[in-house]
Amino acid sequence: MTRHEARRQAFLLLFAYSLSQTPVKELIDLAEEAGTLLPEDTAQDLPPQPVDDFAVRIAAGVEAHREDLDAVIEKYANGWSLQRITKVCLALLRLSLFEMRYTSDVPLRVSIDEAVEFAKEYGGEEDAAFLNGVLGGAAKECTENA
Repeated sequence: MTRHEARRQAFLLLFAYSLSQTPVKELIDLAEEAGTLLPEDTAQDLPPQPVDDFAVRIAAGVEAHREDLDAVIEKYANGWSLQRITKVCLALLRLSLFEMRYTSDVPLRVSIDEAVEFAKEYGGEEDAAFLNGVLGGAAKECTENA
């Protein structure tokens, strides 16, 4: 599985987490039991695909650092409360910020580009631009503190 595909799995786990507040470990167990996170996989009769270790690491990390990540989002969201941000955008912001702040093996630009790409695919019209702005501010802070 590519990092892109694993990141999609992490996003889907985090989206489900933002909707239900079900612990990530339970969501992973449910996905493993179902054999997939993607409904189109079962519709196309594809073989079961386990949740990738990278996706697990990201989703569990976001859950563990959610308060810190949410504080960063509020800092750079220019007056937007977390409740006002779409669940898709919130999941992607948390995912990307976790990679930016807590991993050393993902370049900042890759994390931002992937989040923007997923926002275009799964989010509303304004999500990609909003995400890019918030993550751009956070990335600047990361590079200044490095």
